[in-house]
Amino acid sequence: MSDLKISLTKSIAQNPSEMQPSCIEISPRRNWLDLDLGEIWRHRDLLGILVWRDVKVRYKQTALGAAWVILQPILTMLVFSMLFGRVAKLPSDGIPYPIFVFTALLPWQLFAHALSDSGNSLIANQQLITKVYFPRLVIPLAAVLSGLVDFAVAFTILIALMLFYGIVPTLAILTLPLFVLLAVATATAVGLWLAVFNVQYRDVRYTIPFLTQFWLFVTPIAYSSSLIPERWRLLYGLNPMTGVAEGFRWALLGRGDVGPLIGVAVVVVTFLLIGGLVYFRHMEDSFADMV
Repeated sequence: MSDLKISLTKSIAQNPSEMQPSCIEISPRRNWLDLDLGEIWRHRDLLGILVWRDVKVRYKQTALGAAWVILQPILTMLVFSMLFGRVAKLPSDGIPYPIFVFTALLPWQLFAHALSDSGNSLIANQQLITKVYFPRLVIPLAAVLSGLVDFAVAFTILIALMLFYGIVPTLAILTLPLFVLLAVATATAVGLWLAVFNVQYRDVRYTIPFLTQFWLFVTPIAYSSSLIPERWRLLYGLNPMTGVAEGFRWALLGRGDVGPLIGVAVVVVTFLLIGGLVYFRHMEDSFADMV
């Protein structure tokens, strides 16, 4: 059913007070490359409802509530500062190590939570999928966008840290929304692939935590990408989160050269996102049968 396009037309008689019954025409999409992304816009109210539902469910019956949004990156920053900053004494490009780590942790937390939630979103909403028609793409998108609320809350702590260390951002901070968009696009691209694979193979959900943990250590969160030899930097940039982490440091702290990394990241994410959208739409008609 999800592979159908629905168009609604209404005809009004000469008398404005009279309206003929609505005519609903149901027809299949012309081909599996017909993404019909306009359908997402037509269901934007549903998308907003699902985003708000995910935010409320995440903190329902929790002892600390939204405080978890702040505690998670702070506790991770403290652990990294002790292990990598004081014990391993990794360089931080002349920036105090706590804020060096925290600046990259914020987009990483956004990406990691969005990746996990979107990858499991279709399975978590299987009862909704089997009962009513709507564009299934709304579900993983809602899982990704709900993480922006947590990001906005945790970002206030970063501002407080910058004030504490006396760091004043330059005009480069105006580019920060672009790096946020890149993090969201990366999570969406990979999350679409994982969501479909998770419907087909249920053991995929067990690999998502391992994938996220592995991805953390190949992303310059606890260390600077300047430690990577110059000849390997473009290859290292195939990880889009490398460009995001270093982009946040550049935009907020004014350190690093992110030009080549961002270029590679944008190309990789574009291919992953287009491929994920096409594959998701191609498999969408079978979700109700497989979940």
